[in-house]
Amino acid sequence: MSTPPKMRPLPRMIFASRWLQLPLYLGLILAQAVYVYQFWTELVHLIEAAFGNQHALELLVKSIGYKYDSLPDKLNETVLMLVVLGLIDVVMISNLLIMVIVGGYETFVSRMDLDGHPDSPEWLSHVNASVLKVKLATAIIGISSIHLLKTFINAGAYEDKVLLYQTVIHLVFLLSAIAIAYTDRLLAPPADHH
Repeated sequence: MSTPPKMRPLPRMIFASRWLQLPLYLGLILAQAVYVYQFWTELVHLIEAAFGNQHALELLVKSIGYKYDSLPDKLNETVLMLVVLGLIDVVMISNLLIMVIVGGYETFVSRMDLDGHPDSPEWLSHVNASVLKVKLATAIIGISSIHLLKTFINAGAYEDKVLLYQTVIHLVFLLSAIAIAYTDRLLAPPADHH
């Protein structure tokens, strides 16, 4: 095994500066922990509300912004659907965080040496900055879709202007992701398989 050539001091310092990103990824791991806490709090309130706990139901209704004339006396299908969509939203954002943490660290900071590890994510084997960008754009569309669905289920709580803006923003996300994927395909066309 050959020894890598010795770098001059300035290039070595510039190359080592990539480690300044490490606290950012550690911060995202802490944000992930907050999402896990949020998920379990909402899930516990949902289970308690399902068993008739009025205080838990009140907390759920307040957290989802459900519009009502009077507080429902029990968990109804609309509240249940909005809470479950909120839980799915938390999971999707958590997945996005994992993609950024693992993929970003592997791409921009240092190799993780996960080759052959049984739990290594399949997508990590071919991740680079371009692939990561497309995956992130796709995840953002999924998250935006969940938010839009929650808004339409609870449309009575929003002004028409808000519904329109959220739809337009979602379409902009969608068009942006298509543009990113198309640009990526132009810059690195797939190999022909004969």
